[in-house]
Amino acid sequence: MSRRRLSDEERALWKGVMRSITPLRKAVLADVNEPAPPIAISKAGVRAAVVAQPIIRPKPAAPPPLAPLSRKMKQRIARGRHTIDGRLDLHGMTQAEAHDALLRFLHGGQSRGAKVVLVITGKGGRQGTEGRGVLNRMVPLWLRLPEFRGLVVGFENAAIGHGGEGALYVSLRRAR
Repeated sequence: MSRRRLSDEERALWKGVMRSITPLRKAVLADVNEPAPPIAISKAGVRAAVVAQPIIRPKPAAPPPLAPLSRKMKQRIARGRHTIDGRLDLHGMTQAEAHDALLRFLHGGQSRGAKVVLVITGKGGRQGTEGRGVLNRMVPLWLRLPEFRGLVVGFENAAIGHGGEGALYVSLRRAR
């Protein structure tokens, strides 16, 4: 591999090019008199400048957005025209136990092809808390987390016959 210096003609041309452009980033520009970067010579004798390309890694895909159940779907479920494909009762569980149980239940439901499941949280509020139980507050927050969003299309409070505010209808995504 040999290096060659620019001729006077090439140097003048290069200076003209350098004056006509604006850099994308502020960087120290190489002086024209400095030696040129190495030029690789292939077997055919064609010169090609060796340029290092930065590795561009794709961004991880954002979890899909949640969509509430349609009014018609909620009515069909409440009236018994659409079956509930599974039920999970979280009564008496700690937050950690309930989180793990919910994640396992939704994964299992999705793998079985379930479309709508019922998650019973209970209303809570018996021990002088602020009206709602811990799981009643936490389950909707969990369902919005990225780990659940690949499983869940959306969720709504259940009809009174299925537990009202103490339960949720959860619509599941199809398994890929």
